[in-house]
Amino acid sequence: MKKWQFWVGVLISVFFVWISLRGLRLGEFWTVVKGANYWWIIPGVAVYFVGVWVRAWRWHYLLKPIKVIPTRTMFPITTIGYMGNNIYPARAGEVLRAVILKRREGVPVSASLATIIVERIFDGVVMLAFIFINLPELARLTSASGFVGNIQQVAIYGTVAFMVALLVFLLAAMFPVVTARVGQWFIDRLLPARFRPGITGFMHKFLDGLASLRSPVNILMVFVTSVIIWLFETLKYWFVMHAFGFTVSFFALMLMNGIVNLATTIPSAPGYIGTFDAPGIAVLAAYGVDQATAAGYTLTLHAALWVPITLLGAYFLTREGIKWSDALRSEVGEPGK
Repeated sequence: MKKWQFWVGVLISVFFVWISLRGLRLGEFWTVVKGANYWWIIPGVAVYFVGVWVRAWRWHYLLKPIKVIPTRTMFPITTIGYMGNNIYPARAGEVLRAVILKRREGVPVSASLATIIVERIFDGVVMLAFIFINLPELARLTSASGFVGNIQQVAIYGTVAFMVALLVFLLAAMFPVVTARVGQWFIDRLLPARFRPGITGFMHKFLDGLASLRSPVNILMVFVTSVIIWLFETLKYWFVMHAFGFTVSFFALMLMNGIVNLATTIPSAPGYIGTFDAPGIAVLAAYGVDQATAAGYTLTLHAALWVPITLLGAYFLTREGIKWSDALRSEVGEPGK
């Protein structure tokens, strides 16, 4: 709470909330919210958790070169990580699940973080693919919705960034010896001698975490799995849509999913407040959905994505008997671990 990054995130969230709700007529909004058929959220939550199970399987697959861990073991740890992302700033849940995996299975934190970063890169590539599939619709979004910024330009820049990151990680995975030599050269010349052993150890364990990317078949498996994960999440968008009595195409919801999840990479208050909602409402406005319905749907969808995974993750975290601050201090403080 005392860190300046937290308050910057809060200010950014306030700005995006203002964008989301400016001009909204509260009476119409409450009418929409009260009239929704919330039973549709149940199948939405069910398919979302199928997607979470697939996420756990994907993480299990990425970790196989290091240690074979059953998906049933990975699922609660994955859930804890997404809970942490929802309630702590800066996606700290990613570090939290790496810490818990080390406690339970002895996998080095640095190796786990490498696989988690790979997950995020593939997620970003799929999100951008969802956007580019719907490129003809983007003109409507930027001209009709009133959302700030040129989404097409952002998508292009994002594609370049994610593809460069993916290329770097693939090269590091395929040529670990060369990568280690280059990394060691920088470590020896840029860091004080007392830090070099720890950073060197971290680097080698991190490269171990990229071992799954050395096979084209593995790369294809991770990509296909990522597509399946995000299609399940889009299916949740589709179920919740039925609660509010409007209809847009599944492709429109894929576009919404891609844009809102890329927008949540912007620093914000915990739970992606505002950065999820403003672009979501904007996409629906571009498809002719009135503001009250778009706001009611997007805010409900946000809650349906946030609450179940957070509660389940909190349950699993309690079952682990671990305190977040203690875990970070004792197990992530040393980069070589």
